[in-house]
Amino acid sequence: MSTDSQQNAHRSPVLEFKSSTFSVPVLVLASNDVATIEQQLQEKIHLAPEFFKNSPLVFDLLDLNKQELDVDVTELTRITRKLGLLPIGIRGGTAQQNQQALEIGIPIHSGHNVAAASEPQQRQTPEPEPQAVATTTLITQPVRSGQRIYAEGDLVILAQVSAGAEILAEGNIHVYGSLRGRALAGVQGDTEARIFCSDLQAELISIAGNYKISEDLNSAVLNQPVQIYLQNHTLVIKDI
Repeated sequence: MSTDSQQNAHRSPVLEFKSSTFSVPVLVLASNDVATIEQQLQEKIHLAPEFFKNSPLVFDLLDLNKQELDVDVTELTRITRKLGLLPIGIRGGTAQQNQQALEIGIPIHSGHNVAAASEPQQRQTPEPEPQAVATTTLITQPVRSGQRIYAEGDLVILAQVSAGAEILAEGNIHVYGSLRGRALAGVQGDTEARIFCSDLQAELISIAGNYKISEDLNSAVLNQPVQIYLQNHTLVIKDI
């Protein structure tokens, strides 16, 4: 290769940064008792081991710190990693907790922090927020095992979702075929979101963080066309 060719190769971009949206479980703590935290995490993971296996995790310590209940971030990280979870961020931490997190390689989420929450806010007349236009993502091909699809609005799939696949939507999910994988609707906290499918065989269904795994599903609704929604923080599954 000539010198000019080598220089051109070095100048060619080999990477780029892109903004994207991911659904990551957030661990909100109401107690700083690490033994109890570990025990209850084990119980949660036991209910859905495949869902939590190697799952990323964000620590939310804002409510805990508002109650002036300190927690050791290093110990919290040790516990969650031991249980197979992968902490990737912290929010709502104190200066000391944030420093602990940085020392063990966990980044700080800039959206929430105790110092900002404690500062008095000036009264301002809120400006009207622009209304977001809901979008719908349409998938016409089968979603195969190992695939992961995320929709910022509603998600409509005109084919089957295979076991081992994962579909997520900030709005509703419609599957006009067999749903055998994992379906998570309202992933940004929309409790009005619903899941509709023509044939329920799911490994896991979830709306706004409230979930059921296949073992929890009543046999009467399996292999049936159903709709799934939240009622009093409980998932309801009804025939269509």
